[in-house]
Amino acid sequence: MPSLFGNETDLAAKKKEKLSEPEDFRVVILNDHFTTMEFVVEILMGIFHKSVEEANRLMLEIHRKGRSIAGVYSWDIAQTKAEQVHTLARQNEFPLRCVVEKA
Repeated sequence: MPSLFGNETDLAAKKKEKLSEPEDFRVVILNDHFTTMEFVVEILMGIFHKSVEEANRLMLEIHRKGRSIAGVYSWDIAQTKAEQVHTLARQNEFPLRCVVEKA
């Protein structure tokens, strides 16, 4: 008896198509010579949900190395967090920047 939904072997082949996991993206905070260390720690705790200790460690890494990864997320979340950083920085008159990079 023929199937009402088309060829059953085609349906089986479609079921075997592998879905790939979404790609990960890093949110990297960049150092500048004007944004205060305290503000960077607040950003790391508020936006990236880091503990005080982790936020201080990352802030020092940003200060010493010029950049540090604040977190790894899907594209939409990474872009949103970068926008939040830029918005808060501008509201507080800091030039703090971050970039989103493929992980």
